[in-house]
Amino acid sequence: MSDNSNTGSAGTAPLNSGSYSLYPGRRRGKHKIFIGMAPGVGKTYRMLEEGHALKHEGIDVVVGLLETHGRKETAEKGEGLEIVPRKQYPRGELTLTDMDTDAILKRCLATSRFASTPQLVLIDELAHTNVPGSPREKRYEDVEVVLAAGIDVYSTMNVQHLESLNDLVARITGVVVRERVPDRILDEADEIVVIDVTPETLQERLLEGKIYAPEKIQQSLNNFFQRRNLIALRELALREVADNVEGNAIATSPNGQFCNIHERVLVCVSTYPNSVQLLRRGARLASYMNAPLYSLFVADPERFLTKEESLHIHTCEKLCNEFEGTFIRVTNSNIANAIAEVAEKYRITQIVIGESQRSRWQMLLKGSLTQKLVRLLKNIDLHIIASEKMVSPK
Repeated sequence: MSDNSNTGSAGTAPLNSGSYSLYPGRRRGKHKIFIGMAPGVGKTYRMLEEGHALKHEGIDVVVGLLETHGRKETAEKGEGLEIVPRKQYPRGELTLTDMDTDAILKRCLATSRFASTPQLVLIDELAHTNVPGSPREKRYEDVEVVLAAGIDVYSTMNVQHLESLNDLVARITGVVVRERVPDRILDEADEIVVIDVTPETLQERLLEGKIYAPEKIQQSLNNFFQRRNLIALRELALREVADNVEGNAIATSPNGQFCNIHERVLVCVSTYPNSVQLLRRGARLASYMNAPLYSLFVADPERFLTKEESLHIHTCEKLCNEFEGTFIRVTNSNIANAIAEVAEKYRITQIVIGESQRSRWQMLLKGSLTQKLVRLLKNIDLHIIASEKMVSPK
């Protein structure tokens, strides 16, 4: 989990919050998000559990919106916490209800003058689309209004609702998620907690009727709750939190000193034919580590490539793209320095190079690339791939 303190204003997001848009002298509330791979992992239950613990410590805790979905354990966990009544929206013979943000603010701001401890609002389902006619379209926008008023918020969401993952989730599950949360909401959060269970446990909960009504169980198992889907979604949720932690480490570590959480593989290619072999080895390494693949070609500013050499580098770039990697081309007369700079920029953890093509006499005079990289690189593993001696294409 991360701890990105955000004590400034509400940021650049338009709040459209009416009379509650500005609160002179108030710090922005802190936002903690409970995220999971799918419905039923226990996000809401954990949020309520922490709410009870904080209330016991004397903090003013209210429930702004609770969605139990008929789950008995969740409803029971909400007992004993004050719940702000929902706002009603008459629609002909029907009456729809939704979170009443104005009532939440009125309740909290009225007591804040006398409260010596922070106030906390628990708000379920961050990605929810509000009832038509609501002041704001999305629930996360209501959360921003509450945060702008200086009130702390705990909220919940599933990883498939994250905007940047929408296309990937659709490919994994075959389901296009309509309700989405912008990535910036997670980026700006002060803390993110992943609620993790195994796919097998989640399927057991589904079969026991703890997630959906009996008539929806088999359909869910055949579709969204297939084991392969849950495995992929679980990995996405865990990676999202890991990204958040790593980003925070980079932002807060002095002098850029931080520990990479994700593996990242960089393959250094050249005009030598063995570059194709290096790329394949690097791609296998990246696959084993479930890591992104990068490939780097350092061009000498004082030398033009021949047509054959240019075609060779183009082949390397095409192969890198086939491996779903990122091909990087830089110009620098100092190859070792160029590799080190790219490694730092892309936070590389593994570098793949070929054995030196220089003669022993050349290495004595100028040193080998390997020796230079060992001196320049810190906390990066260097893989030197042996191959038969080959000459540069003419």
